[in-house]
Amino acid sequence: MNLGLDVIRPAIVAIDCHRGHLDPEVATMPASPEAAARLTEANRRFLLAGRAAGVPIVHCVTTYRDVSEIRANPFWRTRAEDPNATRKNVLRHNLMGSPGCTIMPGLHQPGDLIVDTKKRYDCFQGTDLDVALRTHGINCVLLTGINTNSCVLATACAANVRDYAVIVVEDCVDTMDSPEHHAAALLCLSTAFAHVMKADAALALVAAKAGAA
Repeated sequence: MNLGLDVIRPAIVAIDCHRGHLDPEVATMPASPEAAARLTEANRRFLLAGRAAGVPIVHCVTTYRDVSEIRANPFWRTRAEDPNATRKNVLRHNLMGSPGCTIMPGLHQPGDLIVDTKKRYDCFQGTDLDVALRTHGINCVLLTGINTNSCVLATACAANVRDYAVIVVEDCVDTMDSPEHHAAALLCLSTAFAHVMKADAALALVAAKAGAA
């Protein structure tokens, strides 16, 4: 696999692996219980392996000060007004201080970085994610988390246009929408924005290239 880099300096960016999506007891915009359990465990294993390989971990967590920060997005207002929309609870999602803003147990460890000012699908928009990556010399991001067809997609596109090499870790991303949405997002990503790889292959690749530097 050719990532277009002579030397890979990777980081794992875990997107919205918080209780607001993945804990059925408190989630305001939940994935299915089955998908949430699978995704949480897949990320737990992948992040452990990443730390063992010396790959930095960055957690991006959506947090809103108040409803106004959500309602400023016109399309999101339409989702809140549609009782059939999967994102109909968007105006209640991850308000500051709510349990949904907490990273799922077992995923965060001391030494991981947290970017908790995310307010839009793109993890770079309005946050210091780019500064955190650049100051640590990162040139390749391995994306995990939820949702494949919104936050993962938007962040992969944003990383691509900032000239990062992007790997979407296929078995560590999922969606609260349908399997068709998940598959379509991966197809778009692999066509124009990112390499889509399984967890074991992604870590093996970045470890081998980084070790060869």
